[in-house]
Amino acid sequence: MWQTLPLPGAELALIPHWLAADEADALLAQLSATIRWEQHRIRMFGREVDSPRLSCWIGDPGTSYVYSRTRFEPHPWPDALRELRRRVEHACGAQFNSVLANLYRDGSDAMGWHSDDEPELGVAPVIASVSLGAQRRFVLRPRQRDERGMRARSTLPLPHGSLLRMAGATQQLYQHALPRTTRVTQPRLNLTFRRIVRPES
Repeated sequence: MWQTLPLPGAELALIPHWLAADEADALLAQLSATIRWEQHRIRMFGREVDSPRLSCWIGDPGTSYVYSRTRFEPHPWPDALRELRRRVEHACGAQFNSVLANLYRDGSDAMGWHSDDEPELGVAPVIASVSLGAQRRFVLRPRQRDERGMRARSTLPLPHGSLLRMAGATQQLYQHALPRTTRVTQPRLNLTFRRIVRPES
């Protein structure tokens, strides 16, 4: 069922159609309408700008998250996401206590190069990504340049209803991004399930 992706040193696997189309359609409509979307301010090149997407941090009590020098307190889990979390945990063999929901309104919304390597996530986090809506290109590159000063890119299409699992040294070795595109006019909703490591854990 899982398709292992050949990226040296990484642990990446994909189920392209993890959710049936009708279920993915219903979940996209429900979450788009009920999640408390916000446009966060992020720091880029030394200045604060509006994030090029809408977001919402959702999680158990005590799962605050620091991103771009801003601390986000979690919103409560909607019922639809509680059930989805249970299924994602079963599929990925991991436990999650939070999820970052991102709404890319069309192809002009994007995510820049980064690694999910914040201290709250631990050394080798398991991150599960569910994609709903328009298919977008997920791009990865090594964090270190090769002997020629180059960084080869790998492109992975993430279709409606897909589940991507990133684990092991993936965040230590690679960066990923969601580039802008003029070809996409429909929204994409992405859910990245994570586990915040609490001090008492």
